[in-house]
Amino acid sequence: MQEFIIKNKWRILFMAVLCTVIFVAIQNALTPKKSLGFPQPDQFDPALVDDSMLFVKKYHKIAPFELYNQNGDTITQEDYTGKIYVADFFFTTCPTICPLMTDNMAIIQEEFKDDPEVMLLSHSVTPEYDTPEILKAYAQKKGVLDHKWNLVTGPKKEIYDLARKSYLAVKDAPYGGDYDMVHTENFLLIDKEGRPRERSYDGTKKEEIEALIEDIYILKASYTESE
Repeated sequence: MQEFIIKNKWRILFMAVLCTVIFVAIQNALTPKKSLGFPQPDQFDPALVDDSMLFVKKYHKIAPFELYNQNGDTITQEDYTGKIYVADFFFTTCPTICPLMTDNMAIIQEEFKDDPEVMLLSHSVTPEYDTPEILKAYAQKKGVLDHKWNLVTGPKKEIYDLARKSYLAVKDAPYGGDYDMVHTENFLLIDKEGRPRERSYDGTKKEEIEALIEDIYILKASYTESE
């Protein structure tokens, strides 16, 4: 037996490699590729959705916007057209979940810092305080890359409408002033056509950030496959 193995070791090695390749190919063929869904407003937590959107069942997209970033530059939907991006809502004086969310958004920034196809967009829910100057100081403290990540402020009603009618990511503050919001930990993945994809991700949890990064790669690959 030993003599047979010695004489045929290369043939045996070749067959072992061939079997491994065949096994992997069969496994890949039988494992369905993950595709990202198109969640609609009626599939979100109703507390995060403006009443006017509760019965929208298809064709949901992010509405046009015009806001101002940490450099005082005007940022509109045109800056994100043709881009995959991650959006969230925060405020610079938040002492609880915002610092963790910002740190986790920075992980995504690091992963895609050299990829012009992927961007980030963080909206202040206290725009009356978070001026471009305040946002700039916060951005510098958190290592925000200007070409990759916009921290935006603007008219409070516009941000409120975006949060509750487009991104579906904040709760109404019924005992506050007009357009006051209670932001959540949610990160939203938006595709190149401005459509929310898959689901909301908990921006405070590392495992959710890992899942979001994986889904960004899946979304990127879907565009390559369709070309």
